Amino acid sequence: MSSRANTDWNRACAAILPCYNEAESLPDVLSRLRVHVPNVLVVDDGSSDGTADVAARAGAIVLGHDTNRGKGKALRTGFAELRARGFEWALVMDGDGQHAPEDVSKFFTCAERTGALLVVGNRLGEAHKIPFVRRVVNRWMTARLSRLTGRPLADSQCGFRLVHLATLAQLSLQTDRFETESELLVRWMWAGLSVEFVPIQVIYRHGGSKINPVCDTWRWLRWWRAQPKDWSTSALSPKERENFSRSLENSNDWSGKKTTSPTDAAKGIAPLGGEVG
Repeated sequence: MSSRANTDWNRACAAILPCYNEAESLPDVLSRLRVHVPNVLVVDDGSSDGTADVAARAGAIVLGHDTNRGKGKALRTGFAELRARGFEWALVMDGDGQHAPEDVSKFFTCAERTGALLVVGNRLGEAHKIPFVRRVVNRWMTARLSRLTGRPLADSQCGFRLVHLATLAQLSLQTDRFETESELLVRWMWAGLSVEFVPIQVIYRHGGSKINPVCDTWRWLRWWRAQPKDWSTSALSPKERENFSRSLENSNDWSGKKTTSPTDAAKGIAPLGGEVG
């Protein structure tokens, strides 16, 4: 059993919610979340709808950006603040209601059981609930990141995560927007650190997304193209590499159909994850 089996999560962990114009959904999210994580930090990323005031009234710690600087920047602001306050762990989730606070205990249990320093939510078990185009693009991106890391990944674009802060501080994150979640995962695995995935509920919010389907997808592709594509120095054995390559070449998307390049699909949706622009 992991040495974290006796972790007092109420003292060791605080939640980070990067938010952009989420005043309507925050009261319900925060009231349910604080049952599981009493300490919550909301990073208001330049909202114009009173998000900061709503979060403060609901009992959250609030930090704000004067202008919208991106989800990645909001996360880095939050990580730095929690470290300064002495927390060991950050639970990251969206403020728009797409992540269920009732799933939080799964992350803690996984970290205790496996000793993993990064636990990521996995929506694959309920993938049929994700709109088709988003599902295809997510699967395509996950396959690309699997190649980068040399390990088959589950749901690489999920923003619902439990992160060990001291370990994270050793990594150098350079991006500011939605691609930050991919960058974190890749750099984590390149450092030889363990990652675990836990099944979570899929909750799709109908309505406008904060994601820009052209700009945010282009940023992700630009980031991905700049990464070294040689994963042959990973910890996989030659046989594992062979099997891994074959599984990627024959991979299906979550609907059971062959995956395709996101060139056309990207026009309709950007990477899955949070809803901060």
